[in-house]
Amino acid sequence: MNHHENIVLQRDCEAIQIPSGTLLILPAGTQVIVTQSLGGTYTVATPGGLARIDEKNADALGLEKNSSPAPEKTLPQGTLEEAVWSQLKTVFDPEIPVNVVDLGLIYDCTIITTEKGSSRADVKMTLTAPGCGMGPTIAADARAKILTIEGIDEANVELVWDPAWNQNMISEAGRMKLGMV
Repeated sequence: MNHHENIVLQRDCEAIQIPSGTLLILPAGTQVIVTQSLGGTYTVATPGGLARIDEKNADALGLEKNSSPAPEKTLPQGTLEEAVWSQLKTVFDPEIPVNVVDLGLIYDCTIITTEKGSSRADVKMTLTAPGCGMGPTIAADARAKILTIEGIDEANVELVWDPAWNQNMISEAGRMKLGMV
């Protein structure tokens, strides 16, 4: 698929308005432009502004849907903590083509062994702006991707605001992607 080409939605489609995080239905026949396709989601420009469409609704864009109903567990490469960091690199802010790790949004990742003997990942993340309504959606994406790791039975992703995020927290790889180097 070429980014920035006009696409006419083939059916009504659930989307999330950016940056408010409000759920909306884009009606069939709406013209959209895909501006970003990363991490299993599509950011589209609509006549009403930006929206995010999940991969499960890819067919509305005329794309093939992911056929598996639920993600399969993946075996971790290295430690569970390393696997969580790796999965977090597949989570993207819908307005910025850089993953949440390289944006410097992940402040902490801890693996806990629970009383039941299972493993839980506790992640603290922030956003580029405290007023962004997409926070719960991005956190839910992170949690879902963490739960695909074999050996992780629970995941908590907490949004925190201290310390306040700033551009100095972006990794070198993120700066290169954004043309800041």
